[in-house]
Amino acid sequence: MSQAPTREVARRVFAREFNDASHTFKESEDERAPVYLLLPTGERANRVFLVGTLTEKEDVGEGDEYWRGRIVDPTGTFFVYAGQYQPDAASALRELEPPAYVAVVGKPRTYETDDGSVNVSVRPESITAVDATTRDRWVAETATRTLERVGAFDDEGDEYARMAREEYDLAVDEYREVALAALEGLDESDELNGDGADAPAEH
Repeated sequence: MSQAPTREVARRVFAREFNDASHTFKESEDERAPVYLLLPTGERANRVFLVGTLTEKEDVGEGDEYWRGRIVDPTGTFFVYAGQYQPDAASALRELEPPAYVAVVGKPRTYETDDGSVNVSVRPESITAVDATTRDRWVAETATRTLERVGAFDDEGDEYARMAREEYDLAVDEYREVALAALEGLDESDELNGDGADAPAEH
């Protein structure tokens, strides 16, 4: 058995909920303790797993390469940033040609703007080109996870749901509707796109 530290589970989350998240926290004083993003439906996320359509990419670095990718799912947009410290992900962004379905595993990053609002992005560990079937499966599974979190949101014994109730003044039922709409959109895109390979459904 390997004694290497276990990696945090990568949480499945739609862009709509991810972008509403702003509160980060640690669970110990250890300098190396993981930083968690608190999802509004009451889950902590040190890593996230997302699949969507890479619609744009741009090297926004000054000198060194620093790639920004715009990835769209049925509910909104994720922004991913990869530079010299994420060489595999940066290389993938350099090589990929939008539009393309991609799967991303990475860490949430928050940034407070001058006006006090919080922007959330993903620092990718990996970016992989995938097919429409993989994208559809991710949407279905992410919808299921979202509905499960919403269903458990009022559980007094769930410490992360309790924390989310305290930190966010958000109507959690909206995420149920977002998840159900994403599922409905799957059926429609299958009819419209055939195999969907050349015509990403999200806009």
